[in-house]
Amino acid sequence: MTLYFSVGSETTSLTTGDLRDALKQTFDAIKRPERVLLLPPDATRLFSRAGELTVLCHELLGDRVKDIMPALGTHTPMKPAQLDHMFPGVPHDLFRPHRWREDVVELGQVPAEFVSEVTGGIYTQSWPAQVNKMLRDGGHDLIFSLGQVVPHEVIGMANYNKNVFVGTGGVSGINESHYLSAMVGIDETLGLADTPLRKILNYASDHFCDDMPLLYALTVIQQMKDGTKHTRGLYIGDDHETFFKAAELARKVNITHLPKAPTHVVAYLDPDEFKSTWLGNKAIYRTRKAIATGGRLTVIGPAVEEFGEDPRIDQLIRKYGYRTKAEVMQLVAENEDLANDPSAAAHLVHGSPENRFEVVYAAGKLTDEEIASVGFTPGDLDALMKRYDVHSLQDGFHTDVDGSEFYFVQNPALGLWEAPLN
Repeated sequence: MTLYFSVGSETTSLTTGDLRDALKQTFDAIKRPERVLLLPPDATRLFSRAGELTVLCHELLGDRVKDIMPALGTHTPMKPAQLDHMFPGVPHDLFRPHRWREDVVELGQVPAEFVSEVTGGIYTQSWPAQVNKMLRDGGHDLIFSLGQVVPHEVIGMANYNKNVFVGTGGVSGINESHYLSAMVGIDETLGLADTPLRKILNYASDHFCDDMPLLYALTVIQQMKDGTKHTRGLYIGDDHETFFKAAELARKVNITHLPKAPTHVVAYLDPDEFKSTWLGNKAIYRTRKAIATGGRLTVIGPAVEEFGEDPRIDQLIRKYGYRTKAEVMQLVAENEDLANDPSAAAHLVHGSPENRFEVVYAAGKLTDEEIASVGFTPGDLDALMKRYDVHSLQDGFHTDVDGSEFYFVQNPALGLWEAPLN
């Protein structure tokens, strides 16, 4: 097990040339691969620089790159325009869709005893380690997973083998991973590296992936108050240390500790990145540990047009709405359709403010009635866009037009905000 490249600090700022050199160094250190499968994230991780890494891999390896599979998880396949935007110059005929309901194989089961132990008895079933069949049967001599380590609501810190077991996972694996994490608790998960679910995925890596030539490239990105982004770290390796080094840096640069809990937070959802509440609810996940009890979160999402990225999950969100953890658990017990889609149930829990603060949601392509039906307060997008100049506001506290104070978040996907709560 080897860490091939490790550069990162709170002041590092890696350039395209640095990324290219890191990849060259890595490819020189390993046996030159002949059949490569690249696993970048999709357009929902646009700012991870994984798209750029994919382009550079294609540039350096040429026709040795046989397949590129965006790790969609439950997300919708990328459209041609999105491919061109994220992976400029890479031929479309190299891209393979991941169909999470059809194209998967099971590598093994993480034992129920282990799952119960790491979750403190909260979840007592075995967990199926599933991946897209191309990873096992594609005949590749390198499977290169590319992505960003950043605070995440389900796994604690995103990426590494999550990109494999969830990004290219199947129905059972994705559903159960999300639900067990929700039962453990989002506030006990966010921003932590060694979470129960991470332990489960690491067990799967250690026991079921010996024959898979997996390699990981993990970036750490920091967005500054003025909106500029710096790549603070890049770690390339094939072991757990690669992830934990990246996660250690991400905790330093991606978690903002506020001196006080704001009573009003305004979060903007970039139209290029957020089309659904399934993704846009990062505005709730990543700020929930900062918002004062009794406060308000205003979400400005000009391009939000649906609830779930998957049609079946979209229907379940519309049917049941965002509820407290206790309410969702009761609904799962009483309703077969929700019980059969645990990832949807987990999403409903994660998207709930647990009756602690109000969520005002201004979705550009959903009606007020649709927003209200899932438990949020509808917001007037045009009025809010005029009130809050999202293109000039910087992260931080500001004075509102009525003299009150609010805290602005430019992109909730790039960090986690915490404050002492009352």
